[in-house]
Amino acid sequence: MKERLKAYLDLTRLHFFFVWPILFGSGMFLAFQFHDSFSWSLIIRGVFIGFLGFEAGLVLNDIVDRDIDKKEIETDKLTKHWRVFGQRPISKGLVAYNKAMALFFILVALTAILIFTLPFPNSIYLVSIMIFCYSLEIFYQIKKRNQTIPIAQLIGRIDFTLFPVAGYLCVSLFDINSVFFALFFYPLALAHLGVNDIADFANDRVKKMKTIPVLYGIKGAVYWVLIFSLLHFVTATIFLNVLGIVSIIGFAAGFILLTIANYIILKGKSAVSGMKALPLFHVTMLIYAISIILEYFV
Repeated sequence: MKERLKAYLDLTRLHFFFVWPILFGSGMFLAFQFHDSFSWSLIIRGVFIGFLGFEAGLVLNDIVDRDIDKKEIETDKLTKHWRVFGQRPISKGLVAYNKAMALFFILVALTAILIFTLPFPNSIYLVSIMIFCYSLEIFYQIKKRNQTIPIAQLIGRIDFTLFPVAGYLCVSLFDINSVFFALFFYPLALAHLGVNDIADFANDRVKKMKTIPVLYGIKGAVYWVLIFSLLHFVTATIFLNVLGIVSIIGFAAGFILLTIANYIILKGKSAVSGMKALPLFHVTMLIYAISIILEYFV
């Protein structure tokens, strides 16, 4: 029973449970700043929509990669970063494929039930985004196995971009603020993916996955991260025009952390430097999200 519990904790990456509601909630609280519709009922539903929906995506990731993950290097540090017990349960046979599929559909069903408690057309927006994002996740995992240019990354990372935007659409309709939000987050998501791939270079090379460092080498991946970080600084500055002083302070702190992270990987140009820089990207995302949430209360 203990080993089974550990396997499901790794499958769901449950030690990151607090991150997904915060990212999703940042979109909701951004919308609250422009719409007088704050309610604890809506926030609670949003927390569970974000949590359950993202968990379903994580399980789907392992389902799609269940065979190719069997080639993973046992001492991989990135897997141990994402999974507290350091195992990919489906590929290791710790969680059966049919049980993983059942868990995925249960999580999706629970998310959909909560979504349909939202008013129309917000509920339709979120269901459409949910289906689209899961489709993108499958596309990304399969396409990056066989490509010569990073189509999988450029298209697939739209799913992560739409996650906090979906939080915004729990409250609001599509508008210019949701566009600014997406433009702010998309280059950051691509830079984060590049750092993650640098840290996982050895695994991806063994699996023959066409990630950024496999396609262009570690040096090319480092410049990928730098370029999208710089683009993020531009789009984030534009996004700040619709935010306030708390977000400005939070974003300034995030800019500093991202600058440090880029310096680390520029200097190291190795998987080790990627692992060192990755937590700085995670903390930056949390600071952004929390500052947007706190902005509402100021």
